[in-house]
Amino acid sequence: MTALMGTTSGKRLERRAARARRIREPRTDRVFMFCVYLLLAVFLLVVLLPLLYVVASSFSSPQAVSAGRVLFWPVDFSLRGYHAVFENPQIVQGYLNSLFYTVVGTIVSVTMTIAVAYPLSRRTLVGRNVVMTLILFTMLFTGGLVPTYLVVQSVGLLDTRWALIIPQAIGVWQVIIARTYFRTAIPDELVEASQLDGCGDLRFLWSVVIPLAKPMIAVVALMYAIMQWNSYFDALIYLKSPDLFPLQLVLRNILILNTTSGGAVDASLVIQRQELADLLKYSLIVVASVPVLLIYPFVARYFTKGILIGAVKG
Repeated sequence: MTALMGTTSGKRLERRAARARRIREPRTDRVFMFCVYLLLAVFLLVVLLPLLYVVASSFSSPQAVSAGRVLFWPVDFSLRGYHAVFENPQIVQGYLNSLFYTVVGTIVSVTMTIAVAYPLSRRTLVGRNVVMTLILFTMLFTGGLVPTYLVVQSVGLLDTRWALIIPQAIGVWQVIIARTYFRTAIPDELVEASQLDGCGDLRFLWSVVIPLAKPMIAVVALMYAIMQWNSYFDALIYLKSPDLFPLQLVLRNILILNTTSGGAVDASLVIQRQELADLLKYSLIVVASVPVLLIYPFVARYFTKGILIGAVKG
């Protein structure tokens, strides 16, 4: 009995000592953290509620969508919108085309961005500041749509897949991000050590720089991939063959064709087409957004795991 009381009193003393060691958070800090969490919750609702509304509308009936009876849950559950989207044979072709433009375009863009950014990050490159100034100049002043179209036409890229890849292959902002990362994450001492070991520039770039730059490459690749997937204006300007249209342009054409009455006289048919067009708006948004939403969590997880890659220990 005495031993049990001693054990109980010992635990009490330990709990009191732990409470005494615990630093009490000031009231102002608690109020600040409450405001931070409240603000984050508001931002979450601003992003999440429209997404829920779009998804719920895409799974509702055309009549419920046109009547405005859908809020955040499907009303009269229906897959008619998705059936109408995928009944068009150009949808599958548009998916394949967008997949090609996204994958090939991202590979070409990331390769060219690294090829430009890494030499500009090295202090041994003569004239790097002049070249970087010229690159930055293109962010402020461009040739415009007509000169760009004439250049694409003169090199024979019109109505080809490369018209959506080559003209937009390098982004100035991505070059700046890559150049800054190379300057901070790849020290000159590492370059000198590799040169003493007989490592050439290309070998050093492939074996050392690229493995250390995986987080930056993932960020740049995601930016290029999203840009390629969502791009439709270049396809609208440069492409004429429907077999080359990306998904965004195909979906745009489907939406326009379904919103046009097409000379129909029957009022009920016009109403049905308008209801289907209202439903298609949300179905098309979901169809075009699903690939990016599926890819992004994996890339974000990679950022979390690989963000410390390239850290130099002193």
